[in-house]
Amino acid sequence: MGKLISLLPYSLRLAWLNLLRNGRRSALSILIITIAVFALTSAGGFGLYTYDSLKESTARDTGHLTLSQPGYFESDEEMPLSNGLSDTSELIRTIMKYDEVRGVQPRIDFTGLISNGVKSTIFMGTGVNDREFDMKGPFLDMRSGKTLTDITSSRYDVMEPEIMLGVDLARNLNVSVGDWVTLLATTSEGALNAFDFKVHGTYSTGVPELDKRQLYIHINSAQELLLSEKVSTLSVFLFDTEKTAELHQRLDQELEAMPLDYDVEITPWQERAFFYNKVKDLYDLIFGVMGFVMGLVVFVALFNTMTMSVTERTREIGTLSALGSYPNEIIHSFLREAGLLAVIGVVLGAVMTALTTILLLVVDVQMPPPPGRTDGYPLNIYFSFELVAYAGVGVVCICLLAAYLSAKKGVKKPITEALIYV
Repeated sequence: MGKLISLLPYSLRLAWLNLLRNGRRSALSILIITIAVFALTSAGGFGLYTYDSLKESTARDTGHLTLSQPGYFESDEEMPLSNGLSDTSELIRTIMKYDEVRGVQPRIDFTGLISNGVKSTIFMGTGVNDREFDMKGPFLDMRSGKTLTDITSSRYDVMEPEIMLGVDLARNLNVSVGDWVTLLATTSEGALNAFDFKVHGTYSTGVPELDKRQLYIHINSAQELLLSEKVSTLSVFLFDTEKTAELHQRLDQELEAMPLDYDVEITPWQERAFFYNKVKDLYDLIFGVMGFVMGLVVFVALFNTMTMSVTERTREIGTLSALGSYPNEIIHSFLREAGLLAVIGVVLGAVMTALTTILLLVVDVQMPPPPGRTDGYPLNIYFSFELVAYAGVGVVCICLLAAYLSAKKGVKKPITEALIYV
């Protein structure tokens, strides 16, 4: 430690020695700064993890970009698929030529009644193809059975059209994998149509209200049920969520030049991420208040430390002034001491956050389910150098301000009074 200190410039070595004059008080100040930085960076890291998880979950559920007719999400359809997209093959080929695109998935959204032969209830159905579940990845929680089979494979039995039910919907209907249910829906022409489906799997979205109503069927089955070849939307999935805005702009220009028979509107995932936006607004407010409180604690602690240090060294300040030191030079010496305290505390706080990040990757700590959901999630935090930099700069500025106010008051004392101060 002595060799390390000897490598520092003289002014910093002097500041370090001054801090050691009351080691316990300096150590307490460093501890307070360390805890404040740890609290800010770890809480901020948890927020970043939460934002990223919600972002990926939403993007993989709705698609990074959604193509639809203008106003599709603002108004209800008079008949199923009346505002749908037709002849989408050319549109899909145009989108798939971009390297950023992982896949383009057509979807059909519809509602109706589902029955087990004895009991009936309302459902919210989504017609998809089998690749939809590859896009969802770990964000699809299968509870039993399997996802929909590739309709072009030999394993798919056309005599047994498949359906996936939300876990609570299956429980309410008292059906399980292998049982049959009947879907009744209004066709695009306004008539009623009904098909039988075999339960191929059950899943959970983590939202009880959705699990009671939601189901998936093959998009071909949905088109046959609704007597239409249209699709409701095209969901564009990307390899990198950060490329969403860039591809959105490029697709806008591409679609304007395409000779389509209908208008197409592109909706980014952020505009459909209601839960994500509300959570982010809430967390931003919480972390803002928390940062203010932590900053206030650090300011009070450092102001108290530096005030006591200035008071104890009043005669020393008077002696330095008598020997010709300028007030600014004396103030700068206290600023260096406060800055050294802040830097040490910031480094220790950042190290604590890094160690906690690694520990949470090894130890599985589960958070309780958030409001409106049934499933918890693992507690993780992201270590962000940018976040550490922001917290560090903020803490250093607060410490320097506290030291400046304390030292400025001390150097204003007349030299004669300072020299005889007891």
